[in-house]
Amino acid sequence: MTRQGLRWQRVAGLTVSMCLAVAGLSRAQLFRPFTDHSRALLEGNWQSCREGDGQYGERVYDGKWPGLPPFELHMGPYHDFALFRGIQDDHRDHAAAENLLKPHTIEVQGNMAKHSWDADGLHLDVVLAGGSREDCESWFVTLKRADTTVSH
Repeated sequence: MTRQGLRWQRVAGLTVSMCLAVAGLSRAQLFRPFTDHSRALLEGNWQSCREGDGQYGERVYDGKWPGLPPFELHMGPYHDFALFRGIQDDHRDHAAAENLLKPHTIEVQGNMAKHSWDADGLHLDVVLAGGSREDCESWFVTLKRADTTVSH
């Protein structure tokens, strides 16, 4: 085989290895966005999977949008959500008073769950979408600016 052929085999092998490694590492932290941000700030599928230690994965989204103060949206672990003002490196307890989402744990009944919150100028919708595996819980998540034109 030519030298160039061997080089391409190595490149292809490394590429496949890297893709598999990244997929394996990110299994419990999967978020697939579905939007171009014309309708929502964040819209997609969040999947929280049981990790090797038996705990479910969590993902923290740092929100920095024009016209809104910085915020953290915590998705997971499992069916737990949190929204905090500001962004910090330290993990925050979802049961803390600073969590703007009340309740922060969604009750699942008959494999169905959904909840909406309006907090701090944001509107968050979450809907249980099932799971691709028994050890995962999948959620459809939509985060928008709160509709300030609605009168109550």
